[in-house]
Amino acid sequence: MTQKYSLKRTAERYMPILTWGKDYNRTTLSADVLAAVIVTIMLIPQSLAYALLAGLPAEMGLYASILPLVAYAIFGTSRALAVGPVAVVSLMTAAAIGNLGLSDPAAIALAAGTLAFISGVMLTVMGILRLGFLANFLSHPVIAGFITASGILIATSQLKHIFGIEAHGHTLIELIRSLLHTQHLTNPITLAIGLVTIAFLFWVRKGLKPLLLSFGLSPRLSDMLAKAGPVGAVVATTLAVFLFDLENKGVKIVGDVPMGLPPATLPSFSPSLWSQLFVSALLISIIGFVESVSVAQTLAAKKRQRIVPDQELVGLGASNIAAAVSGGYPVTGGFARSVVNFDAGAETPAAGAFTAIGIGIAALVLTPLLFFLPKATLAATIIVAVLSLVDFSILTHAWKYSKVDFAAVSATILLTLGLGVEVGVTAGVLISIGLFLYNTSRPHVAEVGLVPGTQHFRNILRHEVETHPSLVTLRIDESLYFANAAFLQDYVYDRIACDQPIRNIVLMCSAVNEIDMSALESLEAINQRLKDLEIKLHLSEVKGPVMDRLQRSHFLDDLTGEIFLSQYDAHSALWPKAI
Repeated sequence: MTQKYSLKRTAERYMPILTWGKDYNRTTLSADVLAAVIVTIMLIPQSLAYALLAGLPAEMGLYASILPLVAYAIFGTSRALAVGPVAVVSLMTAAAIGNLGLSDPAAIALAAGTLAFISGVMLTVMGILRLGFLANFLSHPVIAGFITASGILIATSQLKHIFGIEAHGHTLIELIRSLLHTQHLTNPITLAIGLVTIAFLFWVRKGLKPLLLSFGLSPRLSDMLAKAGPVGAVVATTLAVFLFDLENKGVKIVGDVPMGLPPATLPSFSPSLWSQLFVSALLISIIGFVESVSVAQTLAAKKRQRIVPDQELVGLGASNIAAAVSGGYPVTGGFARSVVNFDAGAETPAAGAFTAIGIGIAALVLTPLLFFLPKATLAATIIVAVLSLVDFSILTHAWKYSKVDFAAVSATILLTLGLGVEVGVTAGVLISIGLFLYNTSRPHVAEVGLVPGTQHFRNILRHEVETHPSLVTLRIDESLYFANAAFLQDYVYDRIACDQPIRNIVLMCSAVNEIDMSALESLEAINQRLKDLEIKLHLSEVKGPVMDRLQRSHFLDDLTGEIFLSQYDAHSALWPKAI
């Protein structure tokens, strides 16, 4: 019985559908279906546009929006996250495949599927090993800077379709130089289509819903029609190209989009290709997971639900593997799409599965109608979507709050714009880790004294407190590990290098959650140095797990002083000796 229960718990952990599926009912079904209809309408033009952004055939965007959504519905924990192609991951996919120097469309599609498969395997393994905490090493300001820079790159890369010219490059400088070099070839009709579509889509975002409400439509119907704005742009511009024969006037169109469900495909298992794509897949996995889990947590909090980051890794991993075997490319949870899914009333991940059905129907029935769809319309869709990602206010906030964070954000933005998305995201990861190491390698150490009439101890530089020249208490406000062990040694040695008759030093460890081997050796060195100077070293308020570690070493046997339960106990015991 116990083994059966354990197997059930394991199955429910890795397949959350077994948990929420038990309570699924008709009311939940209707809510999920309605949300799926709205998201499907939004996802069709987005999928096509993001595939072109990734440098892939338009149909691969549709393929990446079918089976991956079903996989996430089975393995994901968020009730509202909408998985599929997203702008940043599409841009990173384009950069990764661009580095391979491929020209054959079949080879490019194979590389994209292989990239998704490698990313999926990485995410799944990380989830099984419960490595979701690794996302915490990416600071939010750095991620915000990377996404802002990526938004600028994406929007700039789409200007070639707006102008109807050829342009290439993976950095802002390359793109601008290429655009300027060919701008004299601008097609005025294409430019008109692009600009009008951009203006229309911006107006739809803000103005269409209030207008529909003023006509007496219900809020829900008005919202649905507003969300369908991009579809309206697709229909209108496609009809314009068809009716006025704009293709023969230089307007570039999507062309033939194969009709049918996603084909069964296999990724390449070539060691050479895997080695070339490995780093790119790792970066896509990290950024995709961070973006996805942040959206999922935000939406879950609004309904007092929770997600499991480790299982989210498994869910996203399964989605990417599903994309790889169904003609798609790397996917993750999208912010705008997930918010729409949430606002539309999605109750369970089944809404994603129903969206997949909707996209599947579109792939079976609607693709012939996309032949005359102008690429300028898809470019406009991307530009309007990604400009909402651009947020330079993070620079202002960082400058006011922390110059170090400002430098990190600025460096990430400049490196992404100047050297490309892969260098930018790598720099973002390294800068985030560097910030962590920098901040913790110089922990805040405060000399404290007793607040008169209380049992509280505060910083002598901020409060009027009782101190004595022979008793020094240092409060350590950080765990002690290899990166800051030497700092603590230097701090203590600098403090005793004075003409005061110091006899006792107390290290107040209320904020110390960990002491590693390097820090232990530093404490041993401090203890020996103080012993040579006839100064006793004491510890106070040591946490249980830390004390357990110390008891397994020889440090406590050699300690010249005592371990006190509280700092007040230490003060009471040592103060008379200081008189």
